[in-house]
Amino acid sequence: MKTPEDLKYTREDVWVILEAEIATIGITDYAQDQLSDVVFVEILVSAGKMLESERLIARVESVKTASDVASPISGTVTEVNDQVIESPELLNTDPYGQAWLLKVKIESATVLKDLMDAKAYQIYRSEQ
Repeated sequence: MKTPEDLKYTREDVWVILEAEIATIGITDYAQDQLSDVVFVEILVSAGKMLESERLIARVESVKTASDVASPISGTVTEVNDQVIESPELLNTDPYGQAWLLKVKIESATVLKDLMDAKAYQIYRSEQ
């Protein structure tokens, strides 16, 4: 399981990286592995919309199951990744790169305080 050190993670297998005041959100390598072959991605929010923490932001479907993705943070959506909608298989091949879901402008980095670092996430996943 790949777990980049520069990301923050949730127990629901969502990752976040903060660059300046823009947070990028995606699903983890573990999540895509559990889903298996991703065939459909629907992003449920649009650019310019205010996003609340725990709000449903995406639905991901694979050949064996479907999964809802909730946002771990609040802020204003600045960008939606149309590329992952058009090519959902990117989630299986590049979950931490081309397959990000949203970019969100946050007011403060404190929104990340409740998220796990890579080591804590690896420990959490190993205990499940």
